[in-house]
Amino acid sequence: MKLSTRGRYGLRAMFDLTIYYSQDHISLNNIAERQDISEGYLEQLIIPLKKAGLVKGIRGAQGGYMLAKPPSDITVGEILRVLEGPIAIVDCLTGENKCRKVDTCVTRSIWEKISNSMANVVDSITLEELMSDYSSNAFLSKSSGPKC
Repeated sequence: MKLSTRGRYGLRAMFDLTIYYSQDHISLNNIAERQDISEGYLEQLIIPLKKAGLVKGIRGAQGGYMLAKPPSDITVGEILRVLEGPIAIVDCLTGENKCRKVDTCVTRSIWEKISNSMANVVDSITLEELMSDYSSNAFLSKSSGPKC
């Protein structure tokens, strides 16, 4: 599984919202600037995150976005599934493009084990844990915000 910019940038945006969780709503312009992501692209990423109940927004001049749940209740896996789809390294595990050899495939169990392991890892990491890791790494510049 190779993550697209949707997953990578979306996770960065969610992490940015985590950093400012205790504040009011954060404008997309501020997130875009700190994360070096175009505001237009960020708007496209926020829509499914909002529909999934991971962020909430307020319109208007003083509006913006914030996490809809505490950072401890949002996992990397949730974010990636919203933006990327199922966590699987081959399509036959998602039900898409069903292979005609699905019942006799020797390697399918290997792909299942790898996909399940990846899902377990991303489902075990919360935004709160990312924040803790970020805070403990002195080599990161907090003044300019997190960048990946």
